[in-house]
Amino acid sequence: MRQVRDVVRMKAAGISAREIAVRIGVAPSTVRLTMKRLEQAGLDEAAVADLSEAALEARLFSHVGTKQGHRRRIEPDFALIHRELKRKHVTLQILWDEYIEAHPDGYRYSRFCDLYRGFERRLSVTMRQTHIGGDKLFVDYAGDTVPVVVDRLKGTVRRAQIFVAVMGASNFSYGEATWSQALGDWIGAHGRAFEAIGGVPNLLVPDNTKVAVIKACLYDPQINRTYAAMAAHYDTAVLPARPRKPRDKAKVEGCVLIVERWLLGRLRHRIFYSLAELNAAITDLMKRLNEERVIRRLGRTRRQLLEELDRPRLKPLPVEPYVFAEWRIRRVGIDYHVEVEKHFYSVPFRLARQEVEARITARTVEIFARGERVAAHLRSSGNGGHTTVREHMPSSHRRHGDWTIERIRKEAARIGSVTAILCDLILERRSHPEQGFRACIGILRLAKPFGPSRLEAAAARAIDIGALSYGSVRSILDKRLDQVPPTQAGKRQEPGPDAAPILHPNIRGPRYYQ
Repeated sequence: MRQVRDVVRMKAAGISAREIAVRIGVAPSTVRLTMKRLEQAGLDEAAVADLSEAALEARLFSHVGTKQGHRRRIEPDFALIHRELKRKHVTLQILWDEYIEAHPDGYRYSRFCDLYRGFERRLSVTMRQTHIGGDKLFVDYAGDTVPVVVDRLKGTVRRAQIFVAVMGASNFSYGEATWSQALGDWIGAHGRAFEAIGGVPNLLVPDNTKVAVIKACLYDPQINRTYAAMAAHYDTAVLPARPRKPRDKAKVEGCVLIVERWLLGRLRHRIFYSLAELNAAITDLMKRLNEERVIRRLGRTRRQLLEELDRPRLKPLPVEPYVFAEWRIRRVGIDYHVEVEKHFYSVPFRLARQEVEARITARTVEIFARGERVAAHLRSSGNGGHTTVREHMPSSHRRHGDWTIERIRKEAARIGSVTAILCDLILERRSHPEQGFRACIGILRLAKPFGPSRLEAAAARAIDIGALSYGSVRSILDKRLDQVPPTQAGKRQEPGPDAAPILHPNIRGPRYYQ
């Protein structure tokens, strides 16, 4: 408007249009057009001086862009344009080309953009953000909780947490109740949210809660290992909001407010007696929110926007859902076993005394050393017992561990019946059968150097003299007493009833003990 006032002032001074153009630095045609508009508006120097900038602009340019005698231009569907801009590679230029192709006498591109910007300024704060379809899923927990009666007799009440997730482009919302905000509930809620959405977004945007982010950082946040593993399983990534920047997740903050009002306000008079009952009610209300409630100014429900904007860009769900797993750091004992939840699991014996990582699920325990899985076991109850894989044992332990009572008896019977009787006697006369394992194993191994027949004879002599030990059997074999008749082997002959008593100074008689 400053140039318009300069034109009016110089025109009143009698300066030509060409000279005015040179002085104010515009084209002569622009000066002539300005003079024409001033004449059509009936404005002279005095009238221009009395008008404000806005009033002068309105008088001169109120009819610019319209043609007298022509019908009113067809207004673009700006709600549709706003939705289409959320699609990848779609720009205002492309949408204007489509608009002008359908309506050749429509608005020019600059006016088209101005009208859309005016429409965009009237939208809510959350809708003003630009979100590409299928790009981001914002996740958080609501601040308020829902009471659930867990014991009808005692009236015990437990508070349930409300997990909330919302798609950035379509505003499709998901909510469910969990008992806590712990890692297990957090991971499980994500999996069920993906199933409700019907796909996986490119990014997950949580806040800096400890279950998601170990260490918050503007440039390089450290993501919880289990959370990162879950994201990798679903082929997505985690992008936490910047610390102390709530606008980064304004979408979910607005959704939390909507869900709290939509859910908690409608459930405030109901009493729930289980988490499943509460989630059934939440599912019904969320279905109504997504499929029946129309978003003002956009003219679509959240479900319709999900199908139009997000569904084509979502990644497919994996064949198997993610199995929640926790990671623990453990040190292998000298017996090459790792303690997990009061149960001991074996690892290869070469890892004894080393530090390893245990991945624990509801059904399995996996052991990793330097990023490589070295053992996998079915999870057992915390009873202090041991789960040992034979391949993890050293060869000497493996050979010893293969011996059982049944195998000892089987091997002894294969050598001979007398050897089997000797082994049974050794096992029976010990306070615990396993205490006789080594003696029996040693006796059975004597069959290799001495032969089964000699071992049978030695076993018979050992039973005859009551020498039920490995050392006695080995001595009989070494001295070849198994090949000598009992009377010649120094076996003491019992005296008959008519034999004379033995008299000797070293022998104590019955009077000694009286």
